[in-house]
Amino acid sequence: MRKSSLGRPLAEQPSYASHRGREREREREREREMARKRLLLLLKPFDVYPVSQSDGLARITNPQILHYLDNRRKVHKDAINFFQNILHHKPVEWKSIVRNNLSQPIRDVDLVVTVGGDGTLLQGSHFIDDSVPVLGVNSDPTQPEEVEKLSNEIDANRSTGYLCGATVNNFEQVLDSILEDRAIPSKLTRISVSVNSQPLSTYALNDILIAHPCPAALSRFSFKIKGDDQPCAPLAHSRSSGLRVSTAAGSTAAMLSAGGFPMPILSQDLQYMVREPISPGVASSLMHGLIKSHQSMEATWFGKKGVIYIDGSHVSYTIKNGDAIEISSKAPILKVFLPHHLQNISEET
Repeated sequence: MRKSSLGRPLAEQPSYASHRGREREREREREREMARKRLLLLLKPFDVYPVSQSDGLARITNPQILHYLDNRRKVHKDAINFFQNILHHKPVEWKSIVRNNLSQPIRDVDLVVTVGGDGTLLQGSHFIDDSVPVLGVNSDPTQPEEVEKLSNEIDANRSTGYLCGATVNNFEQVLDSILEDRAIPSKLTRISVSVNSQPLSTYALNDILIAHPCPAALSRFSFKIKGDDQPCAPLAHSRSSGLRVSTAAGSTAAMLSAGGFPMPILSQDLQYMVREPISPGVASSLMHGLIKSHQSMEATWFGKKGVIYIDGSHVSYTIKNGDAIEISSKAPILKVFLPHHLQNISEET
C-alpha cells in the first residue's frame, strides 16, 4: 500500500471533504444552540374544581357531577403532560409555573404558552409587556354532547378558549410554525387606566368595570370623551350600576352579553357602556359608545366606595369620592397567536 509523506497509508488519511463535513455539522449545532428559544409554560391550577370542603365533607354528592369534575381535572392534567412531552423533543429551553404563583413581570423568554383557557391567558397578560408573544392553549374544550347530556344537572360547559390558538389536537403543529418563524402574532389593544394622574400597574386585555363594591348599591359618576385635550361630547352624569369599558378582544364577552356589539379584533378603539342607567333623559345617547384610539374618557367618581376591576374580579383597585379616572387605549399592545378563524377576520379587517 502506498504511504503518504506522513507515513500513514493513504486510505487512513482524513479527507478534506470529511473534515469540512464535520466542521459544517459543528456549525449547524452552534446555530441550533443559538436558535434555541426560551419558553414559559403558564398553567391553570389543578384544584379549580373543588368537590369537598376544607373539613373533608363532600360538598357535591351527585355521581354524574362528581364524574364530570374529576374528568375535567384529568383532561387538564393529561393535556399538560402531553404538551410537556412534546416540548422535551423540541429545540427549546422551557420551564413551567402555575398561574397563581406569578408575582413578577415575565421577562427573558421568547414565548409564553398558557395552558387552561381564556382566564389563564388573561391572568398571564397582566405580567407580560409588548415584547413577549403569547400562545393560549385550551386544555379542556367544551364537549357539546356532554353539555346536552348533563343539561338537567349542571352547566357542563368547559373552557371557551376564544383567544386560544391551539388545543391538544394541533399544539405541535402550531408550536412548530412559531418556532420556525412561520406564524405572526396579532397585536391586541389593551386598556390603560390612571387615577388622579397615576397610571395603574395593570393593563386590561378584556375589559374594566368601575362600580360600587356592593352590586346592589348605586354607582354615581360623571364622564366625558376627550380628544386632543378637547371635549368630543358633553359631560354626562350617571346614577347606575357602574361603567364597563372593553377592548375589541373583550367586546364578545361581558360587553356583548350586556347588549354591546362585537368589534373587529384588531380595532384600537374601546367600547363603553353605562350599566342600568337610572333616568338618563337627554343623556341616553351618551350611555353607550366608542372611545376612539385618539381619544380618552375622563370620569369622576362620586361615592364613598368604589372599585376598578381589571379583567374580572381578581385584580382590583379601590377609588373614593372625587377621584379622577382617565381611560384610553394608550397601553402596550399584547402579541397573541390567535386561532385561525380570528386570524382570518384580522386579515379581512
